[in-house]
Amino acid sequence: MDEQGIEKAWLLTWEIPPGQDNRPSHPALNPQHFRPDGTHPGLILSDALKARDRFPDRFILGYCPDPALDIAPRQFEAACRMHGVRVCGEWKFRMLLDDPHCLELFDAAGERGCPVVLHIDVPYLWKDGRREFHPDWYAGTVENLARVLEACPRTTFIGHAPGFWREISDDAATAEGGYPAGRVVAGGRLYALFDRYPNLMADFSADSGRNALARDVEHAQRFCARYADRLLFARDDYGGALQEFLATLGLPEDVRRKICWENANRLVPAPA
Repeated sequence: MDEQGIEKAWLLTWEIPPGQDNRPSHPALNPQHFRPDGTHPGLILSDALKARDRFPDRFILGYCPDPALDIAPRQFEAACRMHGVRVCGEWKFRMLLDDPHCLELFDAAGERGCPVVLHIDVPYLWKDGRREFHPDWYAGTVENLARVLEACPRTTFIGHAPGFWREISDDAATAEGGYPAGRVVAGGRLYALFDRYPNLMADFSADSGRNALARDVEHAQRFCARYADRLLFARDDYGGALQEFLATLGLPEDVRRKICWENANRLVPAPA
């Protein structure tokens, strides 16, 4: 953070239920927490708490319990009261986003003024002209997202990940791979969602957000200007590729400030 000029950050959990183990992520996760069967529970609240408590002036704490558990809304509320959680995230579970259990959790977050950070990966992708099942799917599709935005109007949602950002282009339904290439086709479904639902925002974390912008620089400039109040800089990765790319867009200073920190600080005011 010091190296890349990041003063404060939201620090989010990622709870991984036993049946959803993510082996590619194992090398980046705390080896203290491996289960006896070799699965890993992810980035858990206790680890995030330790980091926040070491650097309380740098980190704002996020937490998202497994919504499949009936007690998830109460778990989240307790974490807010006991540990100062201010963000519900990262929501990243292999269940449909508009499942009733999820809606209960999202309502609990909205009642406390906590934004919800969503990871969306579609269940099917195209490869060599054929639709193939994507085993690492999360949330469903933007149709599921639209139903959530409608059902929970008092909750602010922040979309990210490949299944979200592919929808910046109208070729999302047939574009091959998780990170589509080529110029953005007008009519992407994100536009309709942003225009219809004021409770939707988005972040540019990891490669998916940067890829959505980099595939069409002129479109990226227009998109950032149009939705400057709804976009957040975020990393979800250690490198500085996103900062470097954003610097090449030549965004107006007021747009750059909103994306880099003002929108996040408006949602969750940072400690002085």
